[in-house]
Amino acid sequence: MARKALEKGTIAAQNRRARFDYHIEQVFEAGIALTGTEVKSLRDGRASINEAYAGEMNGALYLINSHIPEYRAGAFNHEPRRPRKLLMHSREIDKLLGAVKRGGMTLVPIAIRFNERGMAKVDLALAKGKQRFDKRADVKDRDWQRQKSRLIRAKG
Repeated sequence: MARKALEKGTIAAQNRRARFDYHIEQVFEAGIALTGTEVKSLRDGRASINEAYAGEMNGALYLINSHIPEYRAGAFNHEPRRPRKLLMHSREIDKLLGAVKRGGMTLVPIAIRFNERGMAKVDLALAKGKQRFDKRADVKDRDWQRQKSRLIRAKG
């Protein structure tokens, strides 16, 4: 059975692990320069950004190591792991690159989505890596919240 194409305003790819591995400081929206077959693969919902990050190349931001597989029905396909240019205002790019160089931050893509107009956008987070004890504390808090909701539901 064929996969249903994504609607406008939906998420095409998501990095769910990013919120566990990083402290998210700020989230930016960036456009992404794609070819036709890449857009078709994204609309099929077949992309992966779990190992992706953003970095500087020639004074511009690029999404590196994201995987958008080749389109099945296309004759002129793209390279699945090529660097893809992120489209942002130069002021925003300077701000992000300054934070990365200055403070040990990293640029992590959280999601690739289609906006209301049907354009592909990347939610890019300025983030700082978590230590092991931070991750354990997050798991502990999440388990406590789950247990608390069960107790309230049982008594309620």
